[in-house]
Amino acid sequence: MKLNPKIIAFDADDTLWHNEPYFDEAQERFCRLFQDYASSQEILGLILNHQVKNLPLYGFGIKAFTLSMIESALELTKHQISSKGIEQIITIGKDLLQKPVELLPNIEEVLKTLQGKYKLVVATKGDLKDQHRKLHDSGLGHYFHHIEVLSDKTELDYEKMLHRLDCKSNDFLMIGNSLKSDVLPILNIGGFGIHVPYHTTWEYEKIDFEIKHNNFLALSNIIEVLNILE
Repeated sequence: MKLNPKIIAFDADDTLWHNEPYFDEAQERFCRLFQDYASSQEILGLILNHQVKNLPLYGFGIKAFTLSMIESALELTKHQISSKGIEQIITIGKDLLQKPVELLPNIEEVLKTLQGKYKLVVATKGDLKDQHRKLHDSGLGHYFHHIEVLSDKTELDYEKMLHRLDCKSNDFLMIGNSLKSDVLPILNIGGFGIHVPYHTTWEYEKIDFEIKHNNFLALSNIIEVLNILE
């Protein structure tokens, strides 16, 4: 398959730079704090449940994750957690917000090659301030024509973004590590989706079926994108 889109959008976390391992590390710290209350597996399940339940209120990102950790701690301790315990959880969240931005291999080579040939866009979800901070620290900002920090990545969210970009869906290519958020919604509205997997994935972003679609490609490395663009 050879593609010739007008706009190419890149997911940010775990597509441009490393992200999920930092969350894994934060959850390990949380599990150690409350290891006397439940197993790590039970604690991780509890955090995930709170995150999913809170998505309509808090959305995505580190601040939402921190609030869900606090709620999980309240449930684990039957609301007996100390102020010091709350402070320790907030520290975990603050540490996440200050993690260095480490680019994924080959990403800058890809952006440098595509810049000027296509209109490049960042389409990510999460906390607005944090995502802008990471983009600034990454040094990649100058490659992109437009930055979108979405509250979610549903079909409607993408349709609204395409309207703002004045782009038809069949002229749009989305590249990301999440089949659920970066690929499926785009395919459903008539766009093109490329999946470049990351070695670890948040449970919420996993799907349990194989995607078969004419507009879908799965690559093992971001550098392979250069081979399928006209």
